[in-house]
Amino acid sequence: MRAVRNILRGVIDYGFRGAKLSYSQFGEDIIAHFALENLGIRHPRYIDIGANQPYTGSNTALFYESGSRGINIEPDPFLFAAFRKFRKRDINLNVGVLDRSGESEFYVMSFRDMSTFSRSEAEARTRKFDAQIVRVIKVKVFALNEIFAEYGAPNLPHFMSIDAEGADELILRAFDFSSWSPEVICCETLSFSSTTNWEKNESLIRFVESKGYFVLADTWLNTVFVLERAWKTAMPESLSDTRNDRPVARGKGSQSESDFHSPN
Repeated sequence: MRAVRNILRGVIDYGFRGAKLSYSQFGEDIIAHFALENLGIRHPRYIDIGANQPYTGSNTALFYESGSRGINIEPDPFLFAAFRKFRKRDINLNVGVLDRSGESEFYVMSFRDMSTFSRSEAEARTRKFDAQIVRVIKVKVFALNEIFAEYGAPNLPHFMSIDAEGADELILRAFDFSSWSPEVICCETLSFSSTTNWEKNESLIRFVESKGYFVLADTWLNTVFVLERAWKTAMPESLSDTRNDRPVARGKGSQSESDFHSPN
């Protein structure tokens, strides 16, 4: 029976891959593919932080299917098991990413894609989405700089996808952009924690822009950024269009480190 369950789980996640144009939730992989192709990067290396599933909702599966390789990071042991089966060419890490290394409490939710290292985020989701905290486990965590230093060389990622369920800004603010600058970044910029409104995290968007990136596209849930100097080299005549003022949504403050707890 275990073998049958494994096969069924694989079929559900693996899906009819040949019939799909996009694996992402809102076509983020197509947008990233467009950007990378215009930069002359045909087979990008990627890093997927909070990878969740090998194919369903993945921002990197499209590139894997095209022959690319990369790094998948998923802290949930249950979800991680599928990567070993279906993303065998990739480096797959069953760890978490925060702004530091060590060990941290991970809140496993009844909806697995809502699991998070943030206690306040987990509690907010129990109120807003009727989710439950199933259990709290201890997970090894690393700063993103450590991941890049250990697994990025010699071929550094061109595309970085971050879906860290409330920790995206914390992770990026601790990242050394002067040492590593992926050409394309996709990260979640919509807040799920508000009890009244959906809120774009303008603090995070402005921060990434300050590191030499511009907003290529926004899919409501995620924002896709491109490294400005790379785009200027590849498509200098189009860059002026990226500097038009963006309509600013209701903003949200930066994520506090106190929301992410290490075990005593």
